[in-house]
Amino acid sequence: MDTEVLIVGGGPVGLTARALLGRWGVRTLLVEKRRELSPFPRSRLVNVRSMEIYRALGLDAAITAVAFAREYGRVRFRDTLSGPDLASAPMLGVHDPVPASPALGVVTSQDRLEPLLLTAADSPVRFGTALVDVVEETDGVRAVLDDGTEVHANFVLAADGAKSTVRDWLGIGTEGPGSLGTFTTVVFDADLGGLPPTGVCFTPHGTLTPLYPEGGWAWFGPTVPDADWPAVVSRALGAEVPVEVRRVQRWEMSAFVATGFRRGRVLLAGDAAHAVPPIGGLGMNTGVGDAHNVCWKLAGVLRGWAGTCLLDTYEAERHPVAHRTLTQAVANARRTMAVRDGEVPWSEQYFAQLGLVLGVAYRSSAVLDPGELAEPGTDYVPTLRPGHRMPHFWLAPGRSTLDACREGFALFTAEDAELAGPWPLQVERVTGEWLGTRGALLVRPDGHIGAHLADVAELPGALATITSAEAHSQTE
Repeated sequence: MDTEVLIVGGGPVGLTARALLGRWGVRTLLVEKRRELSPFPRSRLVNVRSMEIYRALGLDAAITAVAFAREYGRVRFRDTLSGPDLASAPMLGVHDPVPASPALGVVTSQDRLEPLLLTAADSPVRFGTALVDVVEETDGVRAVLDDGTEVHANFVLAADGAKSTVRDWLGIGTEGPGSLGTFTTVVFDADLGGLPPTGVCFTPHGTLTPLYPEGGWAWFGPTVPDADWPAVVSRALGAEVPVEVRRVQRWEMSAFVATGFRRGRVLLAGDAAHAVPPIGGLGMNTGVGDAHNVCWKLAGVLRGWAGTCLLDTYEAERHPVAHRTLTQAVANARRTMAVRDGEVPWSEQYFAQLGLVLGVAYRSSAVLDPGELAEPGTDYVPTLRPGHRMPHFWLAPGRSTLDACREGFALFTAEDAELAGPWPLQVERVTGEWLGTRGALLVRPDGHIGAHLADVAELPGALATITSAEAHSQTE
């Protein structure tokens, strides 16, 4: 079998990459060792930045339709689920719209998200198929599947989870705290009507989350040997109601970042590149950001309008993001442990993270003259500096500045502009006052500002520099 990109792993990150590459016309094959999509709820939050990406794929309405209502975008701290709030705060960009984005995040379950991602492309997917070997050759990669099939691909994108076999084969190590302990998730049913909406409720007896708008709950906390799970859950509920346990799953809370995200033609994404604690909903969303960053670069190399050195900027740009995310997620996890000890940490520290979500900025040879990059904080401050995400403004009713980047680069300018060259480009005429600067603003396909141009005549040179990325990439 021949394909352009072999995707290993059929979770949200692999499925998102498949959809993004499909929009670029890139041929993919996705292999997943499980026999079907995961039936387990797992990730709970699709944040506002991920929803911007899914908006560009035309999936935002379908995702929202099966998600919880906005009122559930709230975190609560209580002694028990049925008790009064000790603290409460909205998840920013989920509970209510924010002016900084055309999208709205949602609280939903991974097993509701994955089927929608699966339908977003028509390229082949092989469930129940594992990768057993991968060898880089002169003109590509030869991969061997467990049924004996050989696949020849130009590149491999490994999104095969925290225990990635591909990462191990490549000899890529990890750095960070490592394991934070073994935890258990209990999926259960109970009659809990009348409670105020909550996306997640922290108690000293474990964390509780509703699973689906029509019903179902999950409890998770440290694994207890030989536990009476209905009794454990009832203690956290604080109500005399029957508890029917549906499923129990043990899992390890990992906290690490891979020391590298690429070896030759093989690239890592999602949990294979960085595994972070789930508190705050940062893990899956960071992986979606990986896919968004790397897929346009793969498409450019495969379609001939980018040099292979552009792929070096993937690690240069996403590795610092992974480390910042890990730091925040580990801090969130430790605050959760403090809740078990009876403390009530200020709840906005968990989900008031727009600075980390929308304030991601890149420094690499795919960004011209980035200058000093601001360290993302809790708050998000829009900026037109190169390397930062393009701020959201409405160009027309229902059409955002971010929508201009769906098919390639976007050039925002008050001047007439034509481009003779291979690069996909959309020209957006705006006023000089709107730009806040003379010349033009060049935005990359992932929505990050690539360059300020003093004159549109500089456009071909800027695009050639960004997409060939011949200069040495630098991490922050």
